[in-house]
Amino acid sequence: GSPYLLGGDHVGRDVTSRTIHGARISLTVMVVAMTTGMIIGTALGLISGYAGGITDEIITRIVDIWLGFPFLLLALVVAITIGASFKIVIVLMILLAWSGFVRNVRADVLVIKEADYIAAARVAGASRTRIILRHIFPGTIGTVTVIASLSVGGLILSEATLSFLGAGIPGPTPSWGNMIADGRDYLTTAWW
Repeated sequence: GSPYLLGGDHVGRDVTSRTIHGARISLTVMVVAMTTGMIIGTALGLISGYAGGITDEIITRIVDIWLGFPFLLLALVVAITIGASFKIVIVLMILLAWSGFVRNVRADVLVIKEADYIAAARVAGASRTRIILRHIFPGTIGTVTVIASLSVGGLILSEATLSFLGAGIPGPTPSWGNMIADGRDYLTTAWW
């Protein structure tokens, strides 16, 4: 049987310890992926919205294509081809996280760049970089914060799904997906 599903007080502590350690792994993956995805997505959204023209068109089409591609299929193919590891899972989660930021930040930038204070900054001779970083970016921080907070659950669930399917964090490292996959074998005999 499972070493952590049998009786005894020490077993309860073992399950709790593995759950907390699994939470640490899952949250680490989520924080790294969210931070990196947020930086990449916000930068691309700022560039796309402010530059317009062919730059905006190229970035927008890349995001549209990426959002149309089944992420789970890509993640499984990559994990099976390259092998499951902590670094691969983080890279896959970054690939999942960035696109939502691009679209929403771009939408904010399209509105903000038409404001009077942006026109005043242009007339005053501010460079494009200064306008983007000092005047437009602060107006997008609220949107970035909301997108990041709404994406947390999805990233944790995606990591757990990959680990459950055997394409995520490799065992014996405890992650929530691995623990659920291990418990699946005991569902009929020890459902608790």
